[in-house]
Amino acid sequence: MPEIDTNTTENNENQSPPQSSSPSPALLLRFRRPLIVLAHIAAFAASLMLSFLVVQNMQFRREWLELYPALLLFFLVVKLPVFGIFKQYRGWWRYVGISDLHGIVRASLISTCIIVALWFAAGRFLSIRTYLPPGLERPAEGVCMADMLATVLMLGGLRIVIRLYYEATGTAEAGRLKRFLVVGAGNAGEALLREIFRMSVAQYDVVGFIDDDPIKQGTRIHGISVLGTVEQLPDICHDRSIEEIAIAMPSASPRQLRRVIQVCEGAKVRFRTVPSITDIASGKLRVSQIRDVDINDLLGREAVQLDLDLIETFARDKIILVTGAGGSIGSEMCRQLCQFNPKLLLLVEQAENPLFYIERELSRQFPAVRITALVCNITDKARVAELFRTYKPQVVIHAAAHKHVPLMELNAGEAVKNNILGTQIVADVADERGTSNFVMISTDKAVNPTSIMGSSKRLAEMYIQDLSRTSKTHFVTVRFGNVLGSDGSVVPIFKKQIAEGGPVTVTHPEMKRYFMTIPEASQLVLQAATMGKGGEIFVLDMGEPVKIVDLARELITLSGFRPGEDIEMLFTGSRAGEKLFEELSIEGEDMQRTRHPKISIWKNIPIDRDRLRSGIDELVAIAKSQSHAGIVQKIKELVPEYTGANNS
Repeated sequence: MPEIDTNTTENNENQSPPQSSSPSPALLLRFRRPLIVLAHIAAFAASLMLSFLVVQNMQFRREWLELYPALLLFFLVVKLPVFGIFKQYRGWWRYVGISDLHGIVRASLISTCIIVALWFAAGRFLSIRTYLPPGLERPAEGVCMADMLATVLMLGGLRIVIRLYYEATGTAEAGRLKRFLVVGAGNAGEALLREIFRMSVAQYDVVGFIDDDPIKQGTRIHGISVLGTVEQLPDICHDRSIEEIAIAMPSASPRQLRRVIQVCEGAKVRFRTVPSITDIASGKLRVSQIRDVDINDLLGREAVQLDLDLIETFARDKIILVTGAGGSIGSEMCRQLCQFNPKLLLLVEQAENPLFYIERELSRQFPAVRITALVCNITDKARVAELFRTYKPQVVIHAAAHKHVPLMELNAGEAVKNNILGTQIVADVADERGTSNFVMISTDKAVNPTSIMGSSKRLAEMYIQDLSRTSKTHFVTVRFGNVLGSDGSVVPIFKKQIAEGGPVTVTHPEMKRYFMTIPEASQLVLQAATMGKGGEIFVLDMGEPVKIVDLARELITLSGFRPGEDIEMLFTGSRAGEKLFEELSIEGEDMQRTRHPKISIWKNIPIDRDRLRSGIDELVAIAKSQSHAGIVQKIKELVPEYTGANNS
């Protein structure tokens, strides 16, 4: 939807003319200001004549007609400059609103006061009344007041006629309009409707409002009725052939947005929403800049409250190394860190294309931050040691990992090498080089793991926690669940399947997952990093788990299709290593609260160092042979809670 100009008459002085629905003659555009002045003169002449008629009970008298030209000249001498001072010869009448009417009333009132004052002054000092025809000695008593009201009616009516003309011609030229419904009959809904009416080319036929407030039911806003409540949406959409729904509730919670989407699951409509109340209040965005409702709107949560001073102390003027810098989490960690002006940001990544793109993006967005892109496989100890020796990083954010559960079940050796051996190498070198802080990013799949990937991350956690007991480096681990929009995650997969016409594949109807946005996860990781004293496993509050099948239905609905009708849903069965329910709670006896409401510490009993390290060495040796059964058996010895497959 195009951005709409909401400036009032007084703010349009330097605006270039918007594109009209039909091209105006060049001559009219060139002489727009003189034509507006002439229109005002005609309106002033008509309002004065109307005033004479009102005073004389709508009867023409020759005496009045003789006086009319002189009085008109007198009125014009006063009113033209006053209306000019109030900027009434500027702006675009097709966008007339209440503010324009206010300007007309103010200019009319001031000019009338001046006219009356001058008239009485002329009568007192110049004896002008002695020259008037009989019965016309006191014209100011009625004509001036009538003229003020007539002027407001004439000029206001003229502007409204122009606006109605453009709205009518715009609608005609736009062709068939989209049937549009606005959810939310509050200030945002009213503002959206007003700006839709002011569009130069009409796109929407606003059918009505929807609001749960019983007081608003049956009322009308700018001539548009409140048709019912959210629960009645399906019937209203069907009966009135609605094509698009705008959710005009900028302060609505994700739960409220989800309710609207879920109620409309059977309706084939497109969903739109207005900007957030923060963006509207700050002036960054206007109500008219509506956009498609995104899945992030439905699964997002309240803004994370961060202790920015602590994070700035943690990151500012530091040399920071981020492994997996080209991945979803790693790249967002880099974006967040750049806001705190590190001395040097080292981007470590094995895949050259993602590294190339994130380095370009950061260099463009944060030109003041020194950034170095380094191609490195974290299982190459010599290369890792060389980087630490050359750049001497003070902080390490370890985000590199193989994370796809089914893929790692088929490539178990690679999961062990990258997630366990790679973590061990980077952590050992950080310890040897005296790095100040080391933050490892883990996953909810490390809790009572059922997969090779989850168990490999659990072993990496165990190694980090053990190393922290004797190291001067502050080693901490941060666990969280799925992030929306990460590479290979369920949301982009579903979107691609919907774009291809389906089917949308869901593994199991009861499968649930925790979801968090990438920026929120990254911000909480930084917050947790500032709180760590060494050895902690921090767990992030992921909110309530979401059924994957519900997520699929909502994505289909948001795309303007009907689940099960336009887009089929296919259950394929759980894949190897997958759980129906992930376990990631910040409550319970094994959890310790921190000062941040969304971060807790998982309390566990550390394993014997010699047993752990020798076991990891044996597991890495087995991984080189890619023996799935051998890997599974060794993991079971090291991670008793692992319940994965017993054979390949």
